[in-house]
Amino acid sequence: MKYYTITVNGNTYEVSVEENTGVSSGAPAPVAAPAPTPVPKAPVQKAAPAPAPAPKAASGAEGNIKVSSPMPGKILSLKANVGQAVKKGDVILILEAMKMENEIVAPEDGTVASINVSAGQSVEAGDLLATLN
Repeated sequence: MKYYTITVNGNTYEVSVEENTGVSSGAPAPVAAPAPTPVPKAPVQKAAPAPAPAPKAASGAEGNIKVSSPMPGKILSLKANVGQAVKKGDVILILEAMKMENEIVAPEDGTVASINVSAGQSVEAGDLLATLN
């Protein structure tokens, strides 16, 4: 017996096939085949429309302390606003990656100069998320 994994219209099935011996009695032998068992897979998520970028500092200048994304993911929420004073370790935003919520924190004391992302936006590792002064 041979085992195969087959995908039909996006559904994956594991099936087994019995090899024929080549001997025929004239009438095909009845074979009861079990229904294919679907293999569970992650649901496909449709891409959401790109959200508008978050407003930057009124002066348009970015801060000299850069906060970058440590991993690819999706911005769930912003916890700090432009102009807000933050201390080292204060949460600036929440980044979802691999179904886990990750707190992105201020690397040092300062004032939020810009927030360069918005909730719902996808980011890659190394993308600039915010700046501090």
